[in-house]
Amino acid sequence: MRYHDFLASEYAPVPPDAAAFHVIPAPLEQSTSYGGGTAQGPAAILEASQQLEAWDGISAPCEGGVYTAPPVPCPTSEEALSGIERAVDAALACKALPVLLGGEHTVTLGALRALAREARRSGKPFGIVQFDAHADLRPAYEGNPLSHASVMYRAVADLDLPLAQFAMRDYCREEAEIRQRFQVTAYDAAALYADGLPERPLPSDFPSRIYITFDVDGLDASLMPATGTPSPGGLFWHDALRLIERCCRGRRVVGMDVVELAPLPGLHHADFTAAKLVHALMGFARRANAVAKI
Repeated sequence: MRYHDFLASEYAPVPPDAAAFHVIPAPLEQSTSYGGGTAQGPAAILEASQQLEAWDGISAPCEGGVYTAPPVPCPTSEEALSGIERAVDAALACKALPVLLGGEHTVTLGALRALAREARRSGKPFGIVQFDAHADLRPAYEGNPLSHASVMYRAVADLDLPLAQFAMRDYCREEAEIRQRFQVTAYDAAALYADGLPERPLPSDFPSRIYITFDVDGLDASLMPATGTPSPGGLFWHDALRLIERCCRGRRVVGMDVVELAPLPGLHHADFTAAKLVHALMGFARRANAVAKI
């Protein structure tokens, strides 16, 4: 499988220590529970990125330089997570922003482990902003504690990270109870539809540093059919961007990921949508970090 450099059609790749972003492909597919194909997601995003414009309508996010790391080997979930940790550590050592491309949502845990370790060293905590159709708060799924359906439980229970969730519409009663236990901020899709987008989505005591994880099934199934569990009632493009922008206001972004793309043969728009989402997240992060005083 060929892995392009992100947006190489517009920017020549730069060395790791000269890049504002480290793009980290992580083609993990070990615990998918419905449709498959997430192992092909990172390569499809990188290929589709060649069709992006460098200008995102506000700025050129990648003009600070992009380094695309080699794909993380993913023979098992734990080996993949260890490889992701090392890649994120390398990005942090270069003072670059890690941009993880999944693969199934489990990959996020590798980035969170590395960032949580750095946060403990620096004394600068961070919280997670999650866009998703699913809460992913099961302690284990089908006996697997490293399932894609358990990644946010690992984050709140094992890493003690604050969590805010947006656009959920498919989760079980146990996950609703876990939300309450860990004081998870939640704006489900039905509430966003009924009440509109919150002007200040994150509570005042939420950390000033955030990690953004975007499962593409957080988007409506009509916009994003190429995922393992496409679900109706999700976010549309401009609402998603508006929520991201509002979450970033006055905060510093410490990393991000886009996960769960499962490309469909002959369907290009979903791959391009995922690549454009990565680029948009880069733009929001770069602009927010340029003015953040934290």
